[in-house]
Amino acid sequence: MTADASDRTRARVVALARTWLATPYHHQAALKGVGCDCLGLLRGVYAELYGCAPEAPPPYSPSWAEDHGSETLREAARRHLEEIPIPQAEAGDVLLFRWRDGLPAKHCAILSGPSRMIHAYDGHAVLESGIPPAWSRRIAHAFRFPEIAR
Repeated sequence: MTADASDRTRARVVALARTWLATPYHHQAALKGVGCDCLGLLRGVYAELYGCAPEAPPPYSPSWAEDHGSETLREAARRHLEEIPIPQAEAGDVLLFRWRDGLPAKHCAILSGPSRMIHAYDGHAVLESGIPPAWSRRIAHAFRFPEIAR
């Protein structure tokens, strides 16, 4: 991917993610303006970017990561996105968070700027916020969207 194409793709990701701001939180949903969770936001942006949704996730409970112990979210991201080193993540890239050592990553967000992210979590509509140190310490993986055609 050329630097210009990568920059355009990441800028488009941030612009699309911002159109989801204020979408109410709804577990397992992915409908802009109606409801979504963190994965629904990511899937919705992906669908808008590429014109089709990535794979549909199986039903999942709020405690799915603790229940199963497998890196389901990371493996799905690897099928559709390009894994990058965490320090290389820039606006438009995806971060996966692990809440405790030894547990799989179970939350995702889209970087919107240095130390800023767009995400949804239980009880909160999609929002753009800073990444506090407590969250920063929990970043487990980073991914980049593949280049989009012009």
